[in-house]
Amino acid sequence: MQNIIKRDEYINRVKPFMNKSLIKVFTGQRRVGKSYLMFQLMQELKHQNKDAHIIYINCEDIEFDFIRTAKELNEYVVSKIKDNEKNYIFIDEIQEVTEFERAVRSLALNENNDIYITGSNANMLSGELATFLSGRYIEFKIHGLSYTEFIKFHRLENDSQSYKLYAKYGGLPYLVNLKLTDNVVGEYLKSIYSTIIFRDVVSRHKLRDTDFLEKLTHYLADNIGSLFSAQSISNYLKSQKSTVSVKQVQNYVSHLANAFLIYRAERFDIIGKRIFDFGEKFYFEDLGIRNIITGYHIKDRAKILENIVYNHLIFKGYDVKVGSINSLEIDFVCRKSNELLYVQVAVELTKTETIEREFGNLLLIKDNYPKIVVSEENFQGNSYQGIQHVFILDFLKNY
Repeated sequence: MQNIIKRDEYINRVKPFMNKSLIKVFTGQRRVGKSYLMFQLMQELKHQNKDAHIIYINCEDIEFDFIRTAKELNEYVVSKIKDNEKNYIFIDEIQEVTEFERAVRSLALNENNDIYITGSNANMLSGELATFLSGRYIEFKIHGLSYTEFIKFHRLENDSQSYKLYAKYGGLPYLVNLKLTDNVVGEYLKSIYSTIIFRDVVSRHKLRDTDFLEKLTHYLADNIGSLFSAQSISNYLKSQKSTVSVKQVQNYVSHLANAFLIYRAERFDIIGKRIFDFGEKFYFEDLGIRNIITGYHIKDRAKILENIVYNHLIFKGYDVKVGSINSLEIDFVCRKSNELLYVQVAVELTKTETIEREFGNLLLIKDNYPKIVVSEENFQGNSYQGIQHVFILDFLKNY
């Protein structure tokens, strides 16, 4: 654990809740760094108290293969607990334990237990864990490396070449151990993608139509940033000789989202202050994985930029929706701590009609919250009728 590169943003979010009886729950896609964040928290505890009593369980490690039920998990942890002393309990990939919620609930009854758990399925916070531990846990959503973390991990300069590497290979932390070439990174990302699809989606949900799942995933990867409905996806797949129902599309999309492979951005009516019942956008947690699914092409430059901006916003803790105003689109309506930020994304701002569209849509919003247009173009003149333009590298560094 000596060579772990700290992810300070997450550590600082968790610190106020350490040594508290609240259960810390870390969720996110496989290989985004949840385990290493746990190791960093253990280091932090040892720094505070070199004698801190830490109990660590990795539910995917064969060493702990005997723990498969809530009862077995509870019995093992109880056997390691020290009375009249703070016990720091770390359980990695806890969803591998059947009815793990029961064990966590029982262990949480002892106020000397400070509990940290990770999981790679969004549904782990539904059901009993949420019902019986309401108000006693806090969730931290863990993502792959942000762009600023990426250049820190890889010791790169903040320049266009580093940005291109990030856009192509994504932000999985383990890439720091690999040579950043297409062949090497591609093989690694293919293995991670296969694990997510077949372990966290097909196996977990007992899916039979893997051919349809692959087609659906490819379709979503090829159309990031486009407005969707389950009906439109179903119609497209039928045109490709894949007969599926709208319900099946909805279920499979939900399974991909629950595995954190994709994120769903709902449509929000800015004037009516309501969520639309249909039409939404999907973005990939990791662009490297997205690119090995559908390829990395110059024609996808705008899609990739939009995905990068979306990922940065959720990494920074924003709740992000797709905005709609008078039938026109605002790429992102971002809310955090009752504050709003409106964001439009454009690759280039060289044409008058593009400038008028991207800035003009924001000018229709009559409140005083910040409104920006993000582009890959770094040009002189940083605003248009009071709406600020932000170069992508400045956005990723400063917002």
